[in-house]
Formats: sequence, C-alpha cells, structure tokens
Amino acid sequence: MPTFVLASQSPARLATLRSAGLDPVVVVSGVDESVLDGLPPAELAGGLAELKLAAVLDRPEVPAGALVLACDSVLEMDGEAWGKPGTPEVATQRWRAMRGRTGVLHSGHCLRDTATGEQRSRVASTTVHFAEPGDEEIAAYVATGEPLMVAGAFTVDGLGGAFVTGIEGDHHNVVGVSLPVVRTMATELGHLWTDLWAGQWSR
Repeated sequence: MPTFVLASQSPARLATLRSAGLDPVVVVSGVDESVLDGLPPAELAGGLAELKLAAVLDRPEVPAGALVLACDSVLEMDGEAWGKPGTPEVATQRWRAMRGRTGVLHSGHCLRDTATGEQRSRVASTTVHFAEPGDEEIAAYVATGEPLMVAGAFTVDGLGGAFVTGIEGDHHNVVGVSLPVVRTMATELGHLWTDLWAGQWSR
C-alpha cells in the first residue's frame, strides 16, 4: 500500500480522509495563492490544487512511491472567487452579502502517483444555500475566528453549519475534499480505493 500524502494544512480535509479510512501524512505546501488571482472561480480552485501539489513533490517528507493529494477551495458568488477572508472585517462583509443567497463551492483536486509520475486533476462544484443570520449572529460567528481561514468564510461541519440551509451535490466537497472524486482519480491511477484504507480497515 503506498503512503498517502495530503498537501494541505486543513484539519477538515484531514478529518474527512481519516473518517473514510485513510491515514494521510500531512505536508503543508505554503504556496503564494495570490499568483493565480484573476482566474475564474472553478479554474482558480483547480489551478491552486495543482500549484500546491507541485510545491511538495520534492519535499523530503514525501516518500518514494507515495500518492500525493492537493486540494483547494473557493466560493463563487456573483461570478467572483472568494477564498479565505483573512480578517474579521472581510468575513463580516462577506456574510452580510451572502446571507439568504446561494453560492457555489468549487474544490480543486490534484492527485499524483509518484511511482509512475501519472497525475489526475478534477474540480468538484457544490451549490450551497445560506441562511439569513442577523448582524448579531454574524458578529458572534466572526468573533469565534472560525470563518477567517476557510474558503467563503463558512464551514458546514463546524459552527457555520447552522447557517447553511441546504446543499446540492457532494457534502464532503464543501468540507474541502470530495471523496468520490479522489476515489475516481485513484482508480484511474491504478489503485483500488479499499486498498488505501489504513489500520483496522486495511486488508
């Protein structure tokens, strides 16, 4: 079984993959995401995933023969790409703009088999319907710090879940990694998904 490497510092992505039976080694890419500013939202998500993957391939923490997965997510609102807000002011502004509305969460996925050099890329898109929290709720949510460093200033698997009224598409994609997409890419690279399970689930 090849070592599975996750090129992302997202705790939510790591938890999702672990709950699906994998035990990834985390190698943070640390790329400058601003270099791709200006791309359409879905293209941006895919491009950032590929950029992150390329940044970790030569790291000593990545063992020979590893499967390396990189992901990145952006929220599309009114044709614009919203990544991590970074500051309370931006997070507040975004929530006031998106409450009661619908956006599309794009997650780029890039998977490389370092044993063969083959690589696959996919972008998964999920429609997200937002509730209408009042200014007081938005202020309280922003004050927790949770929305500051996540795409679109919200989570569906944390405190922000109460402010999401519905999802059309893959729930895990909104968390940041689509399990069906990763399974499909792994299969195309010649790996049976269940062979990637670790611990008590491994065969």
